[in-house]
Formats: sequence, C-alpha cells, structure tokens
Amino acid sequence: MWNFRRRYNHAFFSLVIQIHINSSNFCPTHVIKSITTNELKPSRSSLFMGHLNSCFSTKFSFLSCSTSRNPSTHMVESEHGDGEDFGGSGIDIEQLDVKDDNLIRDVEKILHILRDFRRASIETKQKLQLCGINVSSELVIRVLSCIQNDWAAAFTFFLWAGKQPGYTHSVREYHAMISILGKMRKFDTAWALIDEMRGGRTGPSLVTTKTLLIMIRRYSAVHDVAKAISTFYALKRFKFNIQMEEFQDLLCALCRYKNVKDAEHLLFCNDNVFPFNTKSFNIILNGWCNIMVNLREAKRFWREMDRRGITRDAISYSSMISCYSKTRNLHDVLKLFNQMKELGVAPDRKVYNSVIYGLAKGKLVKEIHELMKTMEKEGFIPNVVTYNSLIKPLCQARQIDEARKFLDEMLQHGLFPSIRTYHAFLRILRTEVDVFELLGKMKETGCYPTYDTYKMLIRKFCRWRQLENAFKVWNEMAENGLSPDRSSYIVLIHGLFLNGKLEEAFKYYEEMKEKGFLPEPKTDEMLQIWASGRQTTRWQMFGLKDNLIYCNSSSNAKITANTGYERDFCRQPEMRKVTREKGFSFWE
Repeated sequence: MWNFRRRYNHAFFSLVIQIHINSSNFCPTHVIKSITTNELKPSRSSLFMGHLNSCFSTKFSFLSCSTSRNPSTHMVESEHGDGEDFGGSGIDIEQLDVKDDNLIRDVEKILHILRDFRRASIETKQKLQLCGINVSSELVIRVLSCIQNDWAAAFTFFLWAGKQPGYTHSVREYHAMISILGKMRKFDTAWALIDEMRGGRTGPSLVTTKTLLIMIRRYSAVHDVAKAISTFYALKRFKFNIQMEEFQDLLCALCRYKNVKDAEHLLFCNDNVFPFNTKSFNIILNGWCNIMVNLREAKRFWREMDRRGITRDAISYSSMISCYSKTRNLHDVLKLFNQMKELGVAPDRKVYNSVIYGLAKGKLVKEIHELMKTMEKEGFIPNVVTYNSLIKPLCQARQIDEARKFLDEMLQHGLFPSIRTYHAFLRILRTEVDVFELLGKMKETGCYPTYDTYKMLIRKFCRWRQLENAFKVWNEMAENGLSPDRSSYIVLIHGLFLNGKLEEAFKYYEEMKEKGFLPEPKTDEMLQIWASGRQTTRWQMFGLKDNLIYCNSSSNAKITANTGYERDFCRQPEMRKVTREKGFSFWE
C-alpha cells in the first residue's frame, strides 16, 4: 500500500540546535583583517593541501535537534531561481501543506486504488466510482503530485474527479494535469484539455498565458524548439498580447532545457519586434554560464554584449563569475569581481555567493571568512545558499573538518540546512550506517528526501554492490509518495546491469516502458541485445533437445543432427571484440 507523507514547508519548523563540538577540534575565532573594497587576492598560505580521512565518521551530533511550530525561526531562500516545480506547472509540491487528517486518509485511499491501475484498469475505475470520497481542489493536487510519473493513472483520476458532483476543475488542477501530460509527451491530450479550458466548458475561458507557457516549457524539455516557438505565437490565437515579458519567458524556457543556441538566434532575429535590453541578454548569458557551463561561448557572448552596447548589471557579472567558478578559473573570478567594483557596479548577494563558491573550490578558507565579513558590512547577511556554496565544494575536496565548521556556524546563525546541504554530506559518506543515520536526521528536521536524494543513494549502493539497500531505498521512495520517474528507472537499471543482475534489470526496463517512459538509447540497445540473445539461446536449447530425442530414438543408426552448430568449439573458439564505454561493456 502506498503511504502518504506529510510534506510541510520548512518555514513551519523551529529548531533548537544542540551543537556538540569536540574540544580538540574547537579553536577560537581569529581576528581576520577585513577584505578591502578595491582588491581581492588569494593567499598561498591559506591553501589546505592535506588529504583528509575519506571516511566521514561523525555521528551527526551537529544535526541533533527538536522541532516546534514557530514559523519565525528561520527563513530559507530558494537556491535556484528557476528550479523544477510540479512538472513545470508552477505548483511547488514542497509548498503544499496538508494538515487535515481526513484529507490525508482520502488521498491514501485513492492512491491505494490507483496502485493496480496498470494491471486492472477497469476494476480501478469501478473502485473509484464506489469509493465515496468528496473531491476537493487540494485532494486533486495532492493525488496528482504523488502519481505525476504515471500519466495514465493521473489522467484517469483527473477525468473521474471532474465528473464528481459539487466539484469543478480550476486553473490550478488543469495546469497540473497539462504539465504531467506534457512531461510524458502526450501533447495531443494536453492540447485537448486546453481546448476544454477555452470553450468546451460552461463559463469564461480558463486559458491564461501561464497555460501556454507550460506547453512551451514541455516542448523545450524534449528539444522541440519549433513547437515551442509555434506555441509562443499561438498566444495571438488565444487573444493574448505578446509583450516583452512573454518573449523573455520563451527565452528562459529554451535556455532552461539547454536550447541556448536556439534562444540566442531567436533573440538576434527579433530585435525589431523585441528591442535588446539587459534582461534578455542576461537570460542567454545565464544559459551559457550556468546551464551549459560553456566558458568559451560565455566569453563570446560577454564580448557580444559589449559590442552591441548592452549595459552589464550585477546579474550579468554574477553569471560570468559563476561560470569562472564552476570551471575553476579562480584568477578570472577575482579579476572580474574587482573589475565590476571599479566600474561602479555594486555586487549583490548572488555575486558574493558566486565568488565564495570559487574560493571554496580553491580551498581558500581564510579568504572566504574575509569576504563574508565584507559581505555583512555591505548589508548582505549570509544565507543558506551562501553556506551551501561553501559546504559542497569543501566536501568534494575532502575538506570535511572545514565543511563541518561552516555547518556549525550556519546552525549558530539560526539557518536551517536545506536538501542541498544534506546532499553535500551524503555524497562523501562511505558506510551504509552513516547514510541511513543522516537520512533519518533529514526526516527528523522536516527536510524530506527528493528524487535526487534517492537517485544518488541508489547509485551509491549499486556501486558498493549492496543491492539489498538499493532496493530498500527504491521501495522507500514509493512509500514516501514519490512514484519513480524516468531517471530513477535508468539509475536502477544501470546499477543492476553493472552488478550482473540482468533479469532484474530487464524486469524494471519492461516496467519502465509500460509506464510510458522512453529509455536511454544505450540502455535500450544493451537490454534489447541481451533479450535477443536470451531468446536465441532458448530456441537453440529447444532445437538441441529435439535433435537429441530424435537421435536416441534411432536404432543403431548414426544420425547427424542438422543443428547448424557442427564445428568443434573447443578447437575453434569464437572470437568477439568488446568495447567499454561509460562503465558498460558492449559487443561489437
């Protein structure tokens, strides 16, 4: 049975942090000379080159806490401005706060009914008709969020809910369902719902510019740029005015899903209709810098902005500094940071966070402290994103003690660890005991695992050849209301394949296709070859068995069985070449 999990917004938790610091690791805060506003240079003496112990043996006492209901304790700022929401519908699952016990029971009951939809669709529809549940907007959104990766079950429930007395779908529910259909490439069905929103129902049209933006994002996600642009111009057909904001939404959608080259071409081809401005150029620059992380193209576009006379603001510098940081060009990070101040462009929080990320990549802990002091003097208090910019690269560099110190400092300032904070520490754990212990701490603090969390753990356990734990995490993901998506299946299938569990990998491969997910080409190829070879072997064994029976039934007659395998394999072994690519072996 599917269990339904309460996902409370982190702002509803108040934490009383009890930090246990080992006296041997504790050192008083040193008085560090504040950084000057004109120049920032790395200090060689600050480099931490020692390789620390690879085992993270802490028992997570720094995360011991109790929870209460005081929303004013901490405020968590979003770590990414354009993060993936409920399938692109604009509904953030984490923001759906469920406190009604009756609603929770109704959601669990419906999920239990829909569990067997793939095997018995007719019986499932009959059970829905007889369930006697009062449908509400919150109920529909919650159920759709739990089964968003099973479009057939979601659409069946959506149609059933729309026919219930006393309930009519609002824009919110339509957007959620359209987003699910678009994600699974059921675009024709999605457009049918849009037509229903516009004219197939009583009352005024429910179609908004956000409705078509969802379709634009879904087309961009599958790299169908032509359809995305056609949907953009379809705004006129729905009697909406196409303004600069809508054009910039199109550019954002294209860049978000790595269609940056097409977005740049579109920008330059429409300069007569949509005049150039800094925001439009920043969208493309961010695509090259943070989506593609292509330093060469980012530099080219940076020069293009200067050539066309486009004013660069703090967001422009933030994107470029972030790209330099991600590509480990610390010298250029500091050079550009000083240059923007010389030109009178005041750094904002994002710029400081990007520079701090670059310093953390270079293991310059002393300079980080100095910059954070300067940041506070300028009125920018370090937030969760700031500390995550530190903790993640320090963990990757095996600077675990330094990462823990910054985490302690973060907690002392009343900031609550986000999912990215936990991910940074989960990646460096080396034992299953520590993994499950930290996973438990996450749940205690109200920070529930996401798809990325489970995929990371499944990949980790498969690499450790602990398939039992991998399946444990897989089952827990479904129990916590996260139905496996396409990437989750791919991670599990690859893990099983690498561990030699071909039968299990093929089973999940078939299950993945039944749900309408498209497998990766390499995954599809290797499993199809294996399935074909298995079928051929079965036919060979079946033919061999028949020939043996025929031979044994002949009296004193030597009958040569015409099986097509007459050569002596012991004397003439078959030679086949094997290539290895991305951790997999393929027959040539």
